Amino acid sequence: MPREATPTSYYAFVIVQKDNKFLLIQELRYQQHWYFPGGNVEFGENILEAAKRETQEEAGIPITLDGILQIEHTTLPNQNMTRLRVFLSAHPQDNTPPKTYADEHSLGAGWFTLEEINQMPLREKNLAELCKNISQGRQIYPLDLLTFKTQTDNL
Repeated sequence: MPREATPTSYYAFVIVQKDNKFLLIQELRYQQHWYFPGGNVEFGENILEAAKRETQEEAGIPITLDGILQIEHTTLPNQNMTRLRVFLSAHPQDNTPPKTYADEHSLGAGWFTLEEINQMPLREKNLAELCKNISQGRQIYPLDLLTFKTQTDNL
C-alpha cells in the first residue's frame, strides 16, 4: 500500500556580499529581527528565480547568483511536513542602495560588517556563522548542481 507524500515547503535565502559587508533585511515577522533576504518558492518558479525575486522585493537590490552554500532539510513533525532551504551566495549587479522604507516585504535593508552583525538581533544564530565562514573562503558549490525538470520532461 503506497504511503501518502509528505508536504514540503521550499525556501531560497541569499547571502549577498559586497566588499567586507553582507546584505541583511529587517523582517516584518519574527520579532522584526534581521536575516538574509529570501523566502518561499512560489508555484511556477524555481529556487534560483525565487532567490532573485525575494532579494529584489525585500532589499531592493538586483543580484547575480554565484553558487550554493548549503542545503538544509528539516522535518517539522508538529506540522506534519518537511522544509527544504537552499542558501545561495550572490553579489549585487550594480551599486543600487538597499531599500530604506517599510513595505509588505520587509522593514528595510542594509549592508553590515561581521562586527555589526554580531551585535544585531538576528532571527537565527547561524546567520553570523555563515557570514564568517564565507568571509574566510568557505566553499561555494556551482549553481548547476541544481537541475530543473518540467513534467513534460518525463513524457
